[in-house]
Amino acid sequence: MEYEIVYLGLGSNRGDRIGYLETAVGMITKKIGKVFSKSSIYMSEPWGFMDDHFFLNQVIWVKTLLSPLEVLDTIREIENELGRKRSGKGYKARTMDIDILLYSDKVIDLQNLKIPHPLLPDRNFVLIPLAEIAGSYIHPVLQKSVDCLLKECNDQKQVTILKFKI
Repeated sequence: MEYEIVYLGLGSNRGDRIGYLETAVGMITKKIGKVFSKSSIYMSEPWGFMDDHFFLNQVIWVKTLLSPLEVLDTIREIENELGRKRSGKGYKARTMDIDILLYSDKVIDLQNLKIPHPLLPDRNFVLIPLAEIAGSYIHPVLQKSVDCLLKECNDQKQVTILKFKI
């Protein structure tokens, strides 16, 4: 079995946001695979809902032997362990949110899993950290680099670097 490359977007806007990001990266390393690279941490306005608490976001590049559905199940477990409460539809404040952005060059369209993430081209809070670690990566559906998607993105929400990667 060969390793797959997975890009995960992490976000938190409740509690010890940096602590949640760091803990999530550790849990991902244990449960999903080796974290090959991680972006700086960025602060961004909530996207899709109003809230006074800004998010801290980071994108990580993971090598995994897990299938896309196994990765999805595992990130849901991690979110739950870190206190995420899911209720109803729509976006809400949360201690931890983990999205599968890209999974190698796979295109998956299931009811509970869509890869590449369908909103990836519309979100600067994901594109900016993704471009930092994988700017030349080609989106398997749009056939454009992440850098190109970032240049074309119309998202006007504020995204600022908070903590440089170490």
